[in-house]
Amino acid sequence: MELKTKILAEDGKQEIFITREFDLPVELLFKAYVEPAIVEQWMGTKVLKLESKEHGGYQFETRDPQGNVVFRANGTIHEFDWDKKITRTFEMENTPFAVQLEFLEFEKLTDNTSKLFMHIVFKSVSFRDQLLQMPFTEGLNMAHNKLEEILSSPNNGS
Repeated sequence: MELKTKILAEDGKQEIFITREFDLPVELLFKAYVEPAIVEQWMGTKVLKLESKEHGGYQFETRDPQGNVVFRANGTIHEFDWDKKITRTFEMENTPFAVQLEFLEFEKLTDNTSKLFMHIVFKSVSFRDQLLQMPFTEGLNMAHNKLEEILSSPNNGS
């Protein structure tokens, strides 16, 4: 099965480019990145904080059934342009990965379709390559598929 989310990672570079077209209006796609209840649904993690604004911040956390934290991430939002773009940092806590810089751009294709373009810059090629050795591509595809499924439902993920 072809993956809908496309990832481009050139050898020797410390960045990746992610592109995905959605059968969703750009307003709904953007909403999926800025409304905590929707983020929790498609990412499968708890949103501890999500200040969707310039100079805002966020923190996500996932716990196992015993209540142990298995994933925690945080970042700062540096640029926020409604329905157009978000520039933010992303840090996975308690891992050897360094903070990365993410540029998210949202584009209206038609009234009912949109595109997400992400440019992620890593501190080093090594950090980027380590991430790509994990099931990152498959996981991102699954998350984006879930995002589209949730927001295509009659209640639009609300």
